[in-house]
Amino acid sequence: MIYCTLQILLSLSSLGSQCLKTTIMLFHKLINALLVVLLLASASIGQKRATGGIKGKVRLESGSLADGVTVIARQGEREAARAATNRKGEFRIKGLPPGRYSLVFRKPGLRVGTFEDFEVQAGKERNLRDGLILPVDEGTLAFVRGSVFNHEGRSVPGARVEIARLATDGTAKKIDGRITGETGSFVFRLVPDTAKYRVTAKVDGKPPVSGDVEVEGPAIYRIALSLTAPSQPVAP
Repeated sequence: MIYCTLQILLSLSSLGSQCLKTTIMLFHKLINALLVVLLLASASIGQKRATGGIKGKVRLESGSLADGVTVIARQGEREAARAATNRKGEFRIKGLPPGRYSLVFRKPGLRVGTFEDFEVQAGKERNLRDGLILPVDEGTLAFVRGSVFNHEGRSVPGARVEIARLATDGTAKKIDGRITGETGSFVFRLVPDTAKYRVTAKVDGKPPVSGDVEVEGPAIYRIALSLTAPSQPVAP
């Protein structure tokens, strides 16, 4: 190692004093940059060891995963951090100082949920798994209720009913679907934003029938869909 260092120094000296000075300055800058990187990495590792975290999964009462739920970590009345669930209903909050916390879960159309008084330890991540369930807040939803009838006015069980949201350009994007029950009825739960929806009923062997509903807030909106009479074959 010493021999290699001497060889490098002898090689540099042959380049001239000015070139040697420039090379030494660049070498010093490189060493300083490496020291800064090492210090930052050390501080980051130390911070991770000095803080903790929490993760979990949020579900609805129906068992489906709840995405887009805001998760707020609080210490007393102070908000410490927040995150949001992904499409799989998962969330993760990092960098929490050790202490006792509570979680608040919020999303329009769902009741506010809480997970009270749990401890975060330094260097550890607490896993709440999938035991967090949020019920639907029906008082903040819009309901589209309706029934499907045949051309004689009788209810049609087993009809396929779809609901689509209409954009300003008239295009429709399907958001949900149902099968009518024994009484030919169906119901959709929607976020109560102002919007226009198209409800379409389909039965094998008959043309589909549609109707539009305008939602203006939390309320119950009703619609009736009547299938047309089957076409008669033309006599030869």
